[in-house]
Amino acid sequence: MESIFDRIKKDLKHLLSEKRYQHTLGVEKSAIMLSEKYGENINKARISALLHDIAKQLSDDEIKEKIKKYNIVFDEIEQVSHQLLHAKIGRYIAQYEYNIEDEDILNAISYHTTGRADMSKLEMIICLADYIEENRKFEGVEKIRQLSYIDLYYALYYALNNTMIHLASENDLIHQDTLNARNFLLKNCKKHLEEVKHPHIKKIIQE
Repeated sequence: MESIFDRIKKDLKHLLSEKRYQHTLGVEKSAIMLSEKYGENINKARISALLHDIAKQLSDDEIKEKIKKYNIVFDEIEQVSHQLLHAKIGRYIAQYEYNIEDEDILNAISYHTTGRADMSKLEMIICLADYIEENRKFEGVEKIRQLSYIDLYYALYYALNNTMIHLASENDLIHQDTLNARNFLLKNCKKHLEEVKHPHIKKIIQE
């Protein structure tokens, strides 16, 4: 019998470019690693990772069709950002086309780009896995990878901080969920560790 993982991968090969498909496999690999380290359900992480970008390369007509079919509602910022549209559409594809009922998985897909306040461990893992997967080459990614082995909250906090700085430098909109996620993560970082008193983190961010 074909597994859910095999079915999704077969579909992704038709829906995504080879580069995007390899990115998705990279996110799956990173999500497994993070789940093993931080005690998350690996199967849930794999499904979330595989489906996180399933709507990424839909055509404009396909996007309109999904929005109408599933009655998807977007806020003002999402409406003008294709980068944000795909995450929410992906949630509905997972729910109605793959019969995913687990709310944690659906939220991990929906918020993998923006993050949000009070993220679950699975949501954090998928968001971070999307940043650090092995095909990513942007400046600063190696620091985030190193931080991911030390503390989940701090690694994602540092990643979102970098994203917000980049968006601000490009005069792009920053979604309120990202601001809320950053503050949520910072609050929890202070509970877990103090940056200036943690030699490994201090060394990484100063390199």
